[in-house]
Amino acid sequence: MTEIASPHISRPRIMVLGVQPGNPPFRIVEIDGQVVAEARSLTDVLAVAAEAGIPVHDLDDPDVVRWVGGDKLTWTLH
Repeated sequence: MTEIASPHISRPRIMVLGVQPGNPPFRIVEIDGQVVAEARSLTDVLAVAAEAGIPVHDLDDPDVVRWVGGDKLTWTLH
């Protein structure tokens, strides 16, 4: 298989991991593979991205943000 024929698998700069127990629960945010913050809301994720100089225009774009263990609206343990 050549590179052209292989599927493109992107690694977004921002990864938001699954909900962690806490009061309130939180999600760990990684940028470029480094843990940078604990987010307790969608607004926190946007603030962390802005601090890192990463413009986020579409939170549903998997090339920009990858949501692990839930989507952008998942902020509580199930």
